[in-house]
Amino acid sequence: MSAERVAVLGGGSFGTVLAHLAGRNEHPTRLWMRSAERAAELNAERTNARYLGEHRLAESVVATTDLEEAVRGAALVVFAVPSHAIREVAGEAGAYLSGEQVVLSATKGLEPESFRRMTEVIRGETCALKLGALSGPNLAKEIIAGQPSAATVGSRFREVIAVAARLLHGNNFRIYGNHDLVGVELAGALKNVIAIASGLAHGLGFGANVRALIVTRGLAEIQRLGVSLGADPLTFAGLAGVGDLIVTCGSELSRNFRVGVGLAAGKSLETIFDELGEVAEGVNTARVAHALARDRGVAMPITESVHRLLFAGVTPQEVLEDLMTRKARYEVDFDYSAEVPPR
Repeated sequence: MSAERVAVLGGGSFGTVLAHLAGRNEHPTRLWMRSAERAAELNAERTNARYLGEHRLAESVVATTDLEEAVRGAALVVFAVPSHAIREVAGEAGAYLSGEQVVLSATKGLEPESFRRMTEVIRGETCALKLGALSGPNLAKEIIAGQPSAATVGSRFREVIAVAARLLHGNNFRIYGNHDLVGVELAGALKNVIAIASGLAHGLGFGANVRALIVTRGLAEIQRLGVSLGADPLTFAGLAGVGDLIVTCGSELSRNFRVGVGLAAGKSLETIFDELGEVAEGVNTARVAHALARDRGVAMPITESVHRLLFAGVTPQEVLEDLMTRKARYEVDFDYSAEVPPR
């Protein structure tokens, strides 16, 4: 097996950027995508115009529609497909994967039907053993433009973190390690729901105070759910948690933030998705997180409100009014059920 070759599965914006990072480091990289037309464009023009405009990609990146060509023999295989497609793609790729290959998920979502994390799905569909997840404040258009960024690779295995760092780390892209795989995956997925709430507030004309409120209280509730599912609370204070929250809750490059802005403008989800042209994972994750919170008995008021907005016909104005009229509670959640005593 080549110690240098990289496979990235998924030709969207982030998958393409990850392939570019590996290729820029002069590692032969195969970028698997379903569209033969876009694969031909990338190989001929060095661009993926649909997602990244005219930014040129590293010469070491070769696009392919042949999954076996991409996966077989790669030292690192990165899954960067939407959460709803991860099981299908993993099942197909599993025929060509070996237990010696390092496998990363770069998908920030949860499987809709099973509520499983992405690495759990990959593990169930393949013989992959050396699994990890890459997450953090990573807006694809900023990275491809050469702006500095960083990500966390969560894995139980030092080798997974080391291989990811060796192949992807560069002058403007840093890799940090974290052995809390559960926390890294959950933080990356759950923050998308909070980003929808932040975009909603922005679209309704609210400013920095409300954004700070949503980010900090959103962090508290996704941490509560994460801990109930086995995550280390400190992971949520890192790049995969608060780092990603800051970016996705404040940038119009964030797809989930733009979902919230669109909802505030009265647009339907169908219209918003058509305008985005890519998947916004927060919509699906809101449904999953809502169910998990109910099952675990975890209070998640922002997530609950976003779920009601998306699936119960509640208006944006009602969502924010509901959040702001909740009973006052202690900020430090030793006992979240405890209300602040009346004066």
